[in-house]
Amino acid sequence: MSKVPNVALLLETARGYGRQVAMGVAKYSSIHGPWSFLLTPADFVQEFPSPESWSGDAVIARLSTPELEQALLAANLPTVILDMEPHQSDPKHPLSHFADLSVDSAAAAHLAAEHLLERNFPAYAFVGVDNKIWSEEREKAFVESVTKAGYDVAVYKPPKKVMGKRWEAERPYLAEWLTKLPKPVGVMACNDVRGRQVLDACQFAELVVPKEVAVIGVDNDELFCELAHPSLSSVSLNAVAAGYEAAKVLDKMMHGRLRKPARLRVAAQRVVARESTNVFAIDDPSVVHAIEAIRRSKGSELSVAEVVKQSNLSRRDLDTRFQKLLGHSVSAEIQRVKLEQAKVLLEQTDYPVPDVADAAGYSSASYMVQVFRAKLGTTPAKYRASVRKFAVDSEGRSIAVQQVRQP
Repeated sequence: MSKVPNVALLLETARGYGRQVAMGVAKYSSIHGPWSFLLTPADFVQEFPSPESWSGDAVIARLSTPELEQALLAANLPTVILDMEPHQSDPKHPLSHFADLSVDSAAAAHLAAEHLLERNFPAYAFVGVDNKIWSEEREKAFVESVTKAGYDVAVYKPPKKVMGKRWEAERPYLAEWLTKLPKPVGVMACNDVRGRQVLDACQFAELVVPKEVAVIGVDNDELFCELAHPSLSSVSLNAVAAGYEAAKVLDKMMHGRLRKPARLRVAAQRVVARESTNVFAIDDPSVVHAIEAIRRSKGSELSVAEVVKQSNLSRRDLDTRFQKLLGHSVSAEIQRVKLEQAKVLLEQTDYPVPDVADAAGYSSASYMVQVFRAKLGTTPAKYRASVRKFAVDSEGRSIAVQQVRQP
């Protein structure tokens, strides 16, 4: 293909996830292109361009309407579909010859569940959206994680009479449902948009966040999360890297080098904790005080002995209370916070690995390497490379980008 390829990006660039996927595609184009893009900034609903206005070579699209699905089939161009449903990837389905890019929704839900379970809520709930496979997958995995820990999960189902209507029509129903839940309750929303709606419904019902209702979303759309009141905790996704991989697959499809449809996954990275989950549902002031001290220190320069001293309890007594309420010891909590701090430093700074180890409170870089291998199955250097290869800042600008050779 000698001419510059024309690629249509029919995805939700009004949302953080769609913007990051598009950024990954753009990064591939800047290294291996150039490509020319048809981009109509919009939310989920997109239209396929008319033949009179666009003569294209490939498409990356979310199937937002039956009309768009039919248009893609009729065009029969190399295509990557976002979040293809299981039946659509069946070899007998006409869409099955297209590639698919899907979020690892189960991993995202497990991270959200783990984050809420750490806060020891007595009740849990899930708020999703209807007829979206990614929401259904997150609901299933969240329920699985929480029930495995010994708790039930309440799942919100919007009344049919408000489905498809403006949010203001649904808000009273969600508010009433939240009001009836046991308190305090940890709520996972299927994405950040739904998370903001949960926060809005809490305000409407005069429920205090996070004291009565703690909320976490998915996508880590920084604009949405920071503009929420209170700011919204969320699971971050490696969508930029996934967009790059989707573009690589599309390039192979355009050149006839892909023998079978690719099935790509967007990795869930970690929880970005904000005000909406900044609470511990623990009726033991000594344990709460110890947890807060550990998290303020980010694990560094704080020993178990120092935590015990601040609690006015014996080490055995404090460990017993931690084990009962959190399921692990004081030492394990310090080590968990150290690991999280090391991950953040590797993601957000250029500190050499020994400096990261020191800042996160590890006795040596070699010991931190051992912890990463045991807990994450990788090394600090490889972890940094995997999460920073295609990183972008909160305004969508590329940072710490490493060139990747086309195989």
